[in-house]
Amino acid sequence: MSTFTFRKPAPGECSDYFKRYTLLVEGDNPVEAMEAEFAGTLSLLQSLSEDQWMYRYAEGKWSIKEVILHIIDTERIMTYRALRIARNDKTPLPGFEQDLFTPYSEADIRTADSLIREFQAVRSATVELFRNFTADMWVRIGTASDNPISPLALAFIVAGHEMHHMRILRERYLL
Repeated sequence: MSTFTFRKPAPGECSDYFKRYTLLVEGDNPVEAMEAEFAGTLSLLQSLSEDQWMYRYAEGKWSIKEVILHIIDTERIMTYRALRIARNDKTPLPGFEQDLFTPYSEADIRTADSLIREFQAVRSATVELFRNFTADMWVRIGTASDNPISPLALAFIVAGHEMHHMRILRERYLL
């Protein structure tokens, strides 16, 4: 495996829409950021009561269970995109509509423990996938949602997306 010097995504490596996530990641290594953020996320999730897991801060807003499953679903989609692009698959990848996923996720009938276990499994797989990319894999450009994107940008998006939602949980759900 060749050595890769991590850096923030360059212009043209992701759409402006995703910069709100990539800019949340401190430092240049998104894999280290994922590991560090997840430790705090896991600790917070394990401290919640069942009532807290079901809490919605306003009518029509997602429960904490739905937020966590949304993070998991999004991470799976982003890492799938990163895998395809890293392996030099030039097929344009479709977008996904998060607001259509959530009502069908049935997150609220899941146990908190099952969501935590799934999140741990997905994050572990994500970290292992990214740890084993070569320098060339990190910077390949593919297309997702009709926009250019690199595996490097996708790794920053995964890390920043979790940070974004954990900030919302702390501020609006008062955790």
